[in-house]
Amino acid sequence: MTKTDQVFTGIKGKHNEFEQARVLLQSIPYDGTSTWGKGADRGFEAFLEAAENMEIYDIETDSEVYKEGVHIIDPILEDASPEAMFEAVYKNTQELLKTDKFLTFFGGEHSISIGIIKAFYEAHPDITILQLDAHTDLRPEYHGSPYNHACAVYDASLNANLIQVGIRSMDSEELKYLDRNKCYFAEDIFGQTDWMDDSLTKMTDKVYITLDLDVFDPSIMPATGTPEPGGMNWNIMIQYLKKVFQQKHVLGFDIVELAPIEGLTAPQFLAAKLYYKMLSYKFANS
Repeated sequence: MTKTDQVFTGIKGKHNEFEQARVLLQSIPYDGTSTWGKGADRGFEAFLEAAENMEIYDIETDSEVYKEGVHIIDPILEDASPEAMFEAVYKNTQELLKTDKFLTFFGGEHSISIGIIKAFYEAHPDITILQLDAHTDLRPEYHGSPYNHACAVYDASLNANLIQVGIRSMDSEELKYLDRNKCYFAEDIFGQTDWMDDSLTKMTDKVYITLDLDVFDPSIMPATGTPEPGGMNWNIMIQYLKKVFQQKHVLGFDIVELAPIEGLTAPQFLAAKLYYKMLSYKFANS
């Protein structure tokens, strides 16, 4: 397994070495198909810097999950084309799935998830893909490629149990691919909580989470390529994620679309805290 000199939270130790770490973290800083705001290729470095300045005791779970070990492996830097990036990510994830590790990925824009998800549903045909996002991302192709960020979960919709949460923007051409019974629009779930348990009843036991940071309201997450008004707030999101991790077997997740804004550090701190929260829920009963 490849090595880097990067350390999650900045705390060095044997817990981060590949053999001991329970978590693998990989950066895929691809930003080749984003069509408006650029900068997602710089998200991982900003995320890591924020993580180094984050307090590592999680009050809610009474834990310090970094001790489980987060081993950062070398990034995937393929950017010759969307197709080449997809192939590199897909084959890489197939290899990572042979390890006995909890797999986590950080974008880059949302097209990086297509190859990851394909490798996961092939290894686990009974998996649910939980998409947390402002956009449906259900186009069969966009700008001449099926590996565009606007196509992030189209393949998943055909080959896995796709649940979509936080959606509030889409193109009319995507309606034919949308399963309304498994899509929780932001407008419909605002101020409600019953949708959480309802969505859980539609999931299989195994779950992979793909989280586009534009699922959050731009008031707390403006640093994305396509911020959409009317998004989710922090407390509702972590309340929901806690339920998912408690009730389902989450096999891995990715976080995408952090495009840092110069002089504004709150968004990357949110991303770092979110990543840490998700690990805290995953290993809460370890």
